Amino acid sequence: MKILVCITHVPDTTSRIAFTDNNTAFDKTGVQYIIGPYDDYALARAMELKEAGTANEVVVLNVGTAETEPTIRKALAIGADRAVRIDSDPGSSLFTANQIASYAKDNSFDLILMGRESIDYNGGVVHSLVGELMGIPAISPVMLLDVTGTEAEITREIEGGKERLKLALPFIAGCQEPIAEWRIPNMRGIMTAKSKPLEVIPATDVSDGLSTREYSLPAPKTGVKMVDAENVDQLVQLLKNEAKVI
Repeated sequence: MKILVCITHVPDTTSRIAFTDNNTAFDKTGVQYIIGPYDDYALARAMELKEAGTANEVVVLNVGTAETEPTIRKALAIGADRAVRIDSDPGSSLFTANQIASYAKDNSFDLILMGRESIDYNGGVVHSLVGELMGIPAISPVMLLDVTGTEAEITREIEGGKERLKLALPFIAGCQEPIAEWRIPNMRGIMTAKSKPLEVIPATDVSDGLSTREYSLPAPKTGVKMVDAENVDQLVQLLKNEAKVI
């Protein structure tokens, strides 16, 4: 079984976020980048399936420019067999999905794993778009995944509970905890990652259709009002009239 794991190259959540060019571009100065945390879960589960003998190859895929290669190498250090970078600066979820679908169609994977969403734009739609473009099921968010032969059993989170499904390969899963435990590359993995193949291919020529007009930061936090635990009436009035949450 061949598994494709799609990974994102996203700012660490501790990074300071700022914008340039009249708030039309993200300022990358001093920003630390990581594999998307939900993608880490997807990669970890793929490695578990390989170690169990269920899969025989794990390929990681990233749509990005050369600056994403250290992030891709980390995925190789975790254990992926080889990597592919589609050379483009993705402008939208639809553009990214088109690139993933085009590569996956040409290379016949049995299972495609990715995070439930990236932590920069938090769109959470790429897996569904890829599924539509490829004509295969896309399930998200997947919390448990077991594969036996050509079938899989999954558990996904739904409104107010969980849903268990059985479906045939191939399909796409948007992963989240507790599907697997995150993995940290060891020294052997870091050294072997340097010699693993990282193929760079051109992007498919598709129209993006979207452009960024402006970025903006959230409004700054206001001061905190302390309310005595015994003064419930004051708390209710503040929630109703100032916070406007009730």
